[in-house]
Amino acid sequence: MKLKYILKNIEIMSTVGSTDIEISGIEYDSRNIKKGNLFVCIDGSKVDGHKFIESAKTKGAVAFLVEKNIKKDDGFTYVKVKDTNEALSILGKNFYDNPSEKLCLIGVTGTNGKTSVASFLKDILNVDSKCGFIGTTGIEDGKDIVESKNTTPNSLEIQKNLNNMHKNGCRYCAMEVSSHALSLRRVENLNYEIGIFTNLTEDHLDFHKTFENYRKAKESLFYKTSKVNIINIDDVNGRIILENIKNLNVPCVTYGINYEATFTGKNVKLYEDKTVFTLVGPDNFEQEISLNMVGQFTVYNALATICACYMLNMKMEEIIERISKLRSVNGRFEKIENNKNLHVFVDYAHTPDALDNVLKSIKEFARGKIITVFGCGGNREKEKRPIMGNIAQQNSDFTIITSDNPRYEEPKEIIKDILEGIDRSKDNYMIIEDRKEAIKEAITKAKKGDTILIAGKGHENYQIIKDEIIDFDDKIIAKEIMDNIEK
Repeated sequence: MKLKYILKNIEIMSTVGSTDIEISGIEYDSRNIKKGNLFVCIDGSKVDGHKFIESAKTKGAVAFLVEKNIKKDDGFTYVKVKDTNEALSILGKNFYDNPSEKLCLIGVTGTNGKTSVASFLKDILNVDSKCGFIGTTGIEDGKDIVESKNTTPNSLEIQKNLNNMHKNGCRYCAMEVSSHALSLRRVENLNYEIGIFTNLTEDHLDFHKTFENYRKAKESLFYKTSKVNIINIDDVNGRIILENIKNLNVPCVTYGINYEATFTGKNVKLYEDKTVFTLVGPDNFEQEISLNMVGQFTVYNALATICACYMLNMKMEEIIERISKLRSVNGRFEKIENNKNLHVFVDYAHTPDALDNVLKSIKEFARGKIITVFGCGGNREKEKRPIMGNIAQQNSDFTIITSDNPRYEEPKEIIKDILEGIDRSKDNYMIIEDRKEAIKEAITKAKKGDTILIAGKGHENYQIIKDEIIDFDDKIIAKEIMDNIEK
């Protein structure tokens, strides 16, 4: 594609060289440059792309999008804009021919539940048509599954993957939309048909600074939609968002358990292997549903999914049949099967609210003792560490405090912060810094019928310790220990 067409709708400050040249691809990482590429020089928090212009030339770049003054007349093309990062989404949209308009794009935002709701939608919609997926657990483009570094990738990567989905025959894409992505404008120039709000609790305040900023970031998704906005009305922030967007041309659909909504879940019953509730919906619809998942939060996730499918004109009988067949998402309150008569769950809960919800759900069905293994990530909000310690201790019979992803912090210092929320006069907790040993201790300590929650990492199959990323999967570790232990 000619550079002049890729630059359409971008405010250009100055140009050196011709824009009537062919561009084979767009890159913002000089290491990935190929012959004929446009190199977008982004001045990031850690790396300034402008410093890699000469390196990009040697690899074949023919044009450069810059935001700094580059005074060169060397036969290459330099296009200066005010903000290269902001221009990236428009470049991607133009180069890939606006792929989000060729799919039904569904965005899911909130603190907890994004992965589950987006995954449920992918699985349900895949029955009739291909549905792509972008989220914490990876990217699925209708052909391949690849890892993603962020919950919501860079804007150029999003456009590229949506284009791949279209080429691979996808009709839909279910996508997690993080508050970081919304604040950093990664999801600009996308046509979302449906926006879904799950819930909001304190998280990422190291980035957003205030809770109001965090909520406003999430709310901004619902000004980007064209078909419907779906809001959890039980959440106080959902009600605030609903009030703020009620006068938009896009209609709103609500769901909840405690408040009357478009779709309401009533008579919720929790068991150790399933969750049962009565679905009440439009036109006096009422039917009992049994989910192959555990926890009240699974009802909320199911309701959000039902709302979206209903607005996509699926028949209620079909929606219920498919949602009744769903299984837990990888690392989301996922049960580890074993022959020791232990109820062992691995969950991604890494916020106070998520940990509280999971443990309270366990308390609803647990017949034996509850043993919790958890830690907190390094270089993240320190404020939530004592809160999570308190929640674990208050809702468990025994808590083992361990390491999570310490990153560049010392594990002992993270554990020290957690201990500030622990009542040390009680003997219902212990510290085992080594996560594998902590899991082993929990399984060894448990008796038949007890429930073990291994929280914090969920689907992650690694542990981040300073610059090192080591293999570590809670599910595999727990299974190996149970297979090799006498009970």
